[in-house]
Amino acid sequence: MSVAALSFAIFAASQVGTPGPANMALLATGARFGFRRALPFVAGVALGKQFIIWPVGFGLMELADRAPWVFQTLKWVSAAYIIWLAWKVANLRLATGGDAQAPGFAAGLIVHPLNPKAWAMIVAGFTGFVAPGTDPLIATATIGGILLGAQVLLHPIWTLAGDRIARTLAGTPMEPYLMYTLAALTVASVLFVLFGGGT
Repeated sequence: MSVAALSFAIFAASQVGTPGPANMALLATGARFGFRRALPFVAGVALGKQFIIWPVGFGLMELADRAPWVFQTLKWVSAAYIIWLAWKVANLRLATGGDAQAPGFAAGLIVHPLNPKAWAMIVAGFTGFVAPGTDPLIATATIGGILLGAQVLLHPIWTLAGDRIARTLAGTPMEPYLMYTLAALTVASVLFVLFGGGT
């Protein structure tokens, strides 16, 4: 198979489900405004990643055929960024508060294009789970579809759980252990890409 879809689905779930700028925004939005009021923002966040996936997919696949070393370099750079982000996640603490107006669909659309974790995740997906020479349309549609599915399932969970997580774990002894576990999951997924999830 030219795209390791099952392996990528596991990777995507671990990445989409762990803390990052987007999930922290969803968590805070759910905590402040409630699930229903946050739904337009959730939809925008989920769809916004497609604005990265399709251009990157076609550009990277064409570039990989001409300069494979660039493909490998991007793989290691993106993995290094995600590991660095995991270290930050381990020290991150939940927070609530603020009386801002509920963000809408348009605000959600720009979250991932401005999110370096999203860029690193997508690059890791194409470099770690797509065989060189794969048709760009097939590769991009597969990566895009799997990521969208993971987001449709997991982004609402972050939003729905926002109020509970923020109010029950913030400032408690269990909060650091939650963040350490999520950070470890992120690192494990990167190691899987580098050493066990290729092509």
